[in-house]
Amino acid sequence: MPVKIRLQRHGKKGKPFYWVVAADARAKRDGKYLEKIGTYNPNVNPAIIDLDVDKAVTWLQNGAQPTDTAKNILSYRGAMLKNHLVGGVRKGALTQEQADAKFAAWLEEKNAKIIAKQEGISQEEAAEKAKALAAEKAVNEARIEAAKPVVEEVAEVEEAAADEAATEEKAAE
Repeated sequence: MPVKIRLQRHGKKGKPFYWVVAADARAKRDGKYLEKIGTYNPNVNPAIIDLDVDKAVTWLQNGAQPTDTAKNILSYRGAMLKNHLVGGVRKGALTQEQADAKFAAWLEEKNAKIIAKQEGISQEEAAEKAKALAAEKAVNEARIEAAKPVVEEVAEVEEAAADEAATEEKAAE
């Protein structure tokens, strides 16, 4: 039975959410699957990928073939690297401790990159908000300045009307 590691779509229209599954290659896209390996949410930036790396490596060792997108997700989370290191351990090129150390170092570096990207995105959003606030303040100040002459004219007209009313009262007396 040929096994594929692929994405199974969930979520609603326009808001996809995927499960990363090991499934029979002949099964429907959203049909039966053998095992759920993780999830993938592309709706946020950066995308959230929750993956059980050990399950993925087990399926890869047993001959499962990932689809192109699934392969990219597995690479992003390090499953492909771990599969490669496990193959090296099996052939005797390195020990299990060396493979674990390489994988741990790679994970730390990858997590640092992800955190840096998240911080960069939040800084960009903060800068955009500050820029929008400054533009809104400028528009409001321009409106106030444009309304000032009108307010002064109204005040002058009211003063003139009050002066006339006062003169008429004095004349009436």
